[in-house]
Amino acid sequence: MAGRTGSTPSATRARRLHKSVHRVRTQLRRTGVDYFRGHGSDWVVLTVLLLSVPALAWATLSQPIWAAPEALVLPLIAGGLLLRPFSMTLVYAAAAAALTVEALVLGHYGAGAGRVTPGTVLVVFAVGLVGLLIAQFRMRVGVPWTGGGTMLFDLRERLRVQSKLPLLPKGWHREMSLRPAGGQSFSGDFVVAARTGPNRRTLEVVLTDVSGKGMDAGSRALLLSGAFGGLLGSLAPHSFLPAANAYLLRQDWEEGFATSVHLVLDLDTGDYELFSAGHLPALQLCGGSGKWEQKEADGALLGVYEGVEFHPVKGRLDRGDVLMLFTDGLVETSDRELADGIDRLSGAAEGYVATRFRGAAWHLIEKVAKDVNDDRALLLITRS
Repeated sequence: MAGRTGSTPSATRARRLHKSVHRVRTQLRRTGVDYFRGHGSDWVVLTVLLLSVPALAWATLSQPIWAAPEALVLPLIAGGLLLRPFSMTLVYAAAAAALTVEALVLGHYGAGAGRVTPGTVLVVFAVGLVGLLIAQFRMRVGVPWTGGGTMLFDLRERLRVQSKLPLLPKGWHREMSLRPAGGQSFSGDFVVAARTGPNRRTLEVVLTDVSGKGMDAGSRALLLSGAFGGLLGSLAPHSFLPAANAYLLRQDWEEGFATSVHLVLDLDTGDYELFSAGHLPALQLCGGSGKWEQKEADGALLGVYEGVEFHPVKGRLDRGDVLMLFTDGLVETSDRELADGIDRLSGAAEGYVATRFRGAAWHLIEKVAKDVNDDRALLLITRS
């Protein structure tokens, strides 16, 4: 029979053992994936940490000089990062029991080094309490262990991707630089841009400065960038800022206003319209005269008044011209007037005329607002 089937009892048992090991390994992998995604039970981690408590206690009783009683904080720290609050209390109770056993076996702390002292008890108690608070916070937020950092990284990348400018046809150059306040990863300044219109020959760019700065404004900037990105190109240019204003009013934020500038540029003729919602004027360098001109449109802040009208200012980018859009963090500080800041920015920008402003956005922020504790954004569009 074995010869006809081509198998032996030992081979059959080996295959069964292999399948069993594969099933166990697959189940453990699924359990781990579910746990780190915030699903499933944390029994595996709980079991490991509960077993580590008596192991540490045994090490302390055997070699109290090398394995100090304070080593019990290690499973408490891990539990705060990995366990749910109820499971964390079990580890907390196990650590307290182990500490009691160590104190009874090792004797009075005045007998020598390696004993359980009142300071040891306070340290273990404090670390356990902090771990329990961290576990409760994670459960309230609904983010598993280090998933909070991963989520913030993903949000930052989404904001960065949404701020990318589309490629322009030959003869046009665009670049942008964003610098959050205090070296943080999130900024209250953001850009959304798209090529719209027939044959995608119109460039629409919206530069927005949300109230607040850094992390405080980053979450609102992310929400607004997604909403503004959906509106851009879906509405006629003159309808964009009214729709954005209505959206911001519906949020009913305590600090929910924003300034915004909306550029609509014809890539064939160079003609443009500039809509503004309480934003700073744009600067245009005329290639023929070499002079900077301010382009300022009328419009109220977003998220403050209902039924606001936004009237554009019109212009034209000829060959050799440059259009510069920026936020107030670049030109306005507590010890510098707005007009002085704009003059300083335009003066610094003249040094990049010879290079046709290639790579100028980042360097301009470095020159005029390197150490400013505010979000800064600069957008350059040149026609060569």
